[in-house]
Amino acid sequence: MAHPTSAPAAVPAPRWLPTGAEAFERMLAAVARARHSIRLEYYIYRADGTGDRFRAALTAAARRGVRVQLLLDAFGCSGLPADYWRELQHAGGEPRVFNPLTWRLFALRNHRKLLLVDDAVAFIGGYNIGDEYDGDGVTHGWRDLGVELHTPAALRQLAAAFDGMFTASGLHHRLFRRLRYPLRHPLHAGRGGPVLLSGPRLGHNRFRAQLLRQLKSARHVQIISSYFIPSFRLRLALRRVARRGGTVELLLAGKSDVPLALLAGRARYGSLLRAGVRIWEYQPQILHSKLATVDDTVFAGSSNLDARSFGINYELMVRFDDATLAAAGRKLFAADQRHAMEITLQDWRQSQTWYRRLRGMWAGFLLTKVDPWLAHTQLRALS
Repeated sequence: MAHPTSAPAAVPAPRWLPTGAEAFERMLAAVARARHSIRLEYYIYRADGTGDRFRAALTAAARRGVRVQLLLDAFGCSGLPADYWRELQHAGGEPRVFNPLTWRLFALRNHRKLLLVDDAVAFIGGYNIGDEYDGDGVTHGWRDLGVELHTPAALRQLAAAFDGMFTASGLHHRLFRRLRYPLRHPLHAGRGGPVLLSGPRLGHNRFRAQLLRQLKSARHVQIISSYFIPSFRLRLALRRVARRGGTVELLLAGKSDVPLALLAGRARYGSLLRAGVRIWEYQPQILHSKLATVDDTVFAGSSNLDARSFGINYELMVRFDDATLAAAGRKLFAADQRHAMEITLQDWRQSQTWYRRLRGMWAGFLLTKVDPWLAHTQLRALS
């Protein structure tokens, strides 16, 4: 007699993490439940209350036998004390640093943000590990977004991407230190699947390419971007959507931790506004979110819409073709809109004094020409 087989458990749908506070709560809960493995990869890690909470949770996981691996960018974790991970290491944890700081290679950074637990759940987004991200984005803390995902195809890609970077960053032989393996050679670009990896040696930027492709037939576009310095091609694509009758809405930073990015981005508003693109600037706190919703397709992760994210940094984005997630993303956009000020073409023209235009031009030159030139010069030194 045949026995009925149980149906496989349903994979939970992706879940928006609308604030850093909620994201950290769910991340720490996942770390507390971990049984086998934890992979954590971040650009910035602070030795503050939030950082200490994660350190304690990671150390406790390592003590109960979980394999704990950390990969932190050398620039972003440069403020950590030398013995910060001592207890974690004694418990068996493995912290590593990406691209130790030197004058020859300081421009090349790992900007990814990822927590992967037991190969079963991943957390991605714009937030780093630090107190400034632990808030609601309105009354306190930077405004940021993340996604919790359980999609097997994405989890496999994320695990492979982390493992490649982690292994390469642990090569201590003198020859590999000189070659800086993760910078010299492409690692896990991945052509298929929902995860879109980018980096200085990974060829064309898959996030940029897919975003431009989606915009060719888009009807409804909403973008939240903390550092918005779009290339000519991206500005042209957004203008074309608006001119053929589609809606393009941009929610950008009104306050920024990088004033040059704010100046350079505002200098590019004019052609977009003239084409019918609508722009809002977020007011209560620093905006740090990275989100693009194009009809029913969502792109979320670590990448900004600027030259550094598109051509220099190692970045991680995930594409979701999910109407439900897109609808929820539009609700998040609408909620943030209520705390933003719309910039009209008349407003923009009145604000663009000759001095501000000059500052915007110089800021754009530094961020779109000098910064990429410096990074590519450093890369050529590795060839």
